[in-house]
Amino acid sequence: MVSLSLTHLHALKTHGLKQKDILSSGLLLRGYLHDIQRRGQGFLDLVHPSDVTKDIVSYAKKVRGSFEHIVVLGIGGSALGVTALMQALKPLSWNQIPASKRGGPQLHVLDNVDPELIANLDSILNYSKTLFVVISKSGTTPETVAQYLYYKKKMKKVAAGTSFKKHFVMVTDLEKGFLREEARREEFVNFPIPDNVGGRFSVLTAVGLLPAALIGIDISKLLKGASKGADRFLTTEIADNSAYQLAHAQYLLQQRYGVTTTVMMAYSSALYSVADWYRQLLAESIGKAVNREGKDVHTGLTPIKALGVTDQHSQVQLYNEGPYDKLILFLETKSFRSKVAIPSTGANERSFAFLSGVSFATLMHTEQLATQEALTAYDRPTANISLDRISEESLGELFVMLEGSIAFLGEMYGIDAYNQPGVELGKVLTKKMLLGSH
Repeated sequence: MVSLSLTHLHALKTHGLKQKDILSSGLLLRGYLHDIQRRGQGFLDLVHPSDVTKDIVSYAKKVRGSFEHIVVLGIGGSALGVTALMQALKPLSWNQIPASKRGGPQLHVLDNVDPELIANLDSILNYSKTLFVVISKSGTTPETVAQYLYYKKKMKKVAAGTSFKKHFVMVTDLEKGFLREEARREEFVNFPIPDNVGGRFSVLTAVGLLPAALIGIDISKLLKGASKGADRFLTTEIADNSAYQLAHAQYLLQQRYGVTTTVMMAYSSALYSVADWYRQLLAESIGKAVNREGKDVHTGLTPIKALGVTDQHSQVQLYNEGPYDKLILFLETKSFRSKVAIPSTGANERSFAFLSGVSFATLMHTEQLATQEALTAYDRPTANISLDRISEESLGELFVMLEGSIAFLGEMYGIDAYNQPGVELGKVLTKKMLLGSH
């Protein structure tokens, strides 16, 4: 189960919000839910098993044991969710575990066009045992197309004839785009991305589910948790709607106190990439120049990711004593999956006697609590998103809760949370510059 706590936010002297501020807007909630559903965005439709998810499970079962490496070619929303799934639900050293003990293929997410990154991956791949999963919503993402063309040429030299097509899977638009044309031409296995689901909301489509299934993640449990998240998102009882409470808190903090930055601080290394995924979700969805009426608003919330306890030693000084412009959103698990004890201190180590009999999990939780209490003492807004434990179900529920909060924020700010026009100019100029260099 995933829960939200705003207790520390209510306790602040001058920069907080009272419980009644969050919970006394039932009519607004009903109106927002109506408008969100009317807009026809499909992220809520993904929480139930479909023919596509059945095909994914069937394909993953069919190729099990055939590949040593799964390489995802994708960027942005085509990569961040995949990485979050692997880091949260597989051992953090998954790719380094010997194959005999790992129980599944390595997963490499090639989310950049850095030539050194590509060359490094080349040095470790066994091409005859590699499957490339090529992901692009439009099918025309230049970075992904460039990666695909590179590996297509490499694979043509290794796998001749009909065996070549077994090494590629396309995840793209059902009808249009270069990658869709390639899927038809080369007869690649392919999976669609729904038209009404944007890239940053696509983790529960084949974008995230296919790579997850290929490394042994139970996607049926992931969707089961997502369904719970959808039910909570759709409830008109504010006290039970965590997505609405989070969005309303962010909105009110910005309106009243100028809190324009949300720091997601994960107190679990396994959840750190979720903060990375959320960073794109918040930035691209809410950072907009105009509202739905075409008026200039230049609004947005700036996301920052942080890792506890690591960033207590690199960022918390700023959060405690810097500008009053940040909400610190603690992302935590109540139960770690590993139990590691700290050895008892000896007679010569009395100054560290407080560590005696303590586990690393207890130390982690205590440092989080102390950091949050310190932030509260400095009158800094904080909130908690808690997972009972990290699992497929809790992660599915978390994804939907955070996506739902973004949908609510879009309604509160009166902007289109599902487009990203500010990204397009850079793409156009890149193409123009490259054409001009020929």
